[in-house]
Amino acid sequence: MALTISSPAFENGGEIPRRYTCDGEDISPELRFGGIPQGAKSLVLIVHDPDAPDPKAPRMDWVHWILYDLPASTTLLPEGVREANLPPGTLQGLNDWKRTGWGGPCPPIGRHRYFFQLHALNTVLPDLEKPARQRVQKEMQGHLLGSAELMGTYQRG
Repeated sequence: MALTISSPAFENGGEIPRRYTCDGEDISPELRFGGIPQGAKSLVLIVHDPDAPDPKAPRMDWVHWILYDLPASTTLLPEGVREANLPPGTLQGLNDWKRTGWGGPCPPIGRHRYFFQLHALNTVLPDLEKPARQRVQKEMQGHLLGSAELMGTYQRG
C-alpha cells in the first residue's frame, strides 16, 4: 500500500473551506495519513503554494507549514492542532511568514493551489532549530521511503 494523505475537509483538487484560511478561523484542516512504509522512522509535512503571488505570473513558492520528525505511527493531525498538541517529538520549521505553525491560504489575487506533501523517512532528523523548507529537504536526501500529496485550491471572495 502506498503512502496517503487526505482530509475530510476537502477532496484532492477541491476547494479548501474558508474556515481554514485568513478569511475564516485560519486553523489547520484535519489531516489523515495512511500506508506508512515499513521501516519508516519519521514523517515530514510541507504545505506550500507555488502560485504566489499571482497564478498567472507566479514569482515564488510560498511555504504555509512545516512539520518534521512526526512519529511514523502518526495517522491523524486533528483540525486546528496547536504546537502543544502535536505528536511527541514533532518539530516545526519556519513558514514564509517567518514563524512556526499553520498559516492558512490568503491569496492576494486569483485561485491558488495548496500542496500538502507528506514524506516518510527511514530516519529521525536532528533538531534543525526552526529550519526553512530548503534545509529540511536537504536533510531528507537519501532517507526518503515514500511521498504522498493532497492538493486543495482557494480563491478569496
